[in-house]
Amino acid sequence: CSFSLSSLAASKRRIPVSQPGMADPHQLFDDTSSAQSRGYGAQRAPGGLGYPAASPTPHAAFLADPVSNMAMAYGSSLAAQGKELVDKNIDRFIPITKLKYYFAVDTMYVGRKLGLLFFPYLHQDWEVQYQQDTPVAPRFDVNAPDLYIPAMAFITYVLVAGLALGTQDRFSPDLLGLQASSALAWLTLEVLAILLSLYLVTVNTDLTTIDLVAFLGYKYVGMIGGVLMGLLFGKIGYYLVLGWCCVAIFVFMIRTLRLKILADAAAEGVPVRGARNQLRMYLTMAVAAAQPMLMYWLTFHLVR
Repeated sequence: CSFSLSSLAASKRRIPVSQPGMADPHQLFDDTSSAQSRGYGAQRAPGGLGYPAASPTPHAAFLADPVSNMAMAYGSSLAAQGKELVDKNIDRFIPITKLKYYFAVDTMYVGRKLGLLFFPYLHQDWEVQYQQDTPVAPRFDVNAPDLYIPAMAFITYVLVAGLALGTQDRFSPDLLGLQASSALAWLTLEVLAILLSLYLVTVNTDLTTIDLVAFLGYKYVGMIGGVLMGLLFGKIGYYLVLGWCCVAIFVFMIRTLRLKILADAAAEGVPVRGARNQLRMYLTMAVAAAQPMLMYWLTFHLVR
């Protein structure tokens, strides 16, 4: 009897063996990791790296299309042909090769040229140097025209004009723009008038349009000096410095342009006292005399 009671108690204390798929009776929560793992593993297979395979983007699908690839290749070919055409014909509209010559300057040239513009009376040799029928770069010849000094002088003149207007409480963007556009308009009018005069007088010269812009742009250097002295010392300083610069630019233009205009006349065998040669002399003096007048006209209202 005691054996049967002990056997019955032992059988009640036995823990049943869990069958596959059955939950552990001591487990508080259901274990869903295996199911998720199986489901996740099923999704890993296509991606190969543990992530779902990404669907192809529209851009990738577009690039994979043979028609799109052909269109892109055709567009690239057209762009290359257009660039080649522009490179071949750009010199017809913008003479980049010639412009590079006029900006071939260095610090020593700029210093010597500024000294020549303020003190042309001390300079003796005004001939432009040539090398195999080609004028040497400006950095090797102080007599060669350049565009660096006129361009920088024009920008500086506009800035100084803004400073002068600001000190007089008259500054405004519209007024500064009017000042710059007026200077450009007068420069353009000068170039056109000289070209027309050279055509009417039938002057065969190597003086190009860019040369004219360079020579006519040197007057901005004297204009800057006059306005700055006017700001520092008033009207007296303005008139003294501007007067000196006006005389200097007049001498500079006479000695420079006569070699461009009158030298060709001598080479053509035109008599010195001939009518055509006198017209060329008058033209040279008129261009030189116009520079001081424009220097005063563009600066007198900036000094009070």
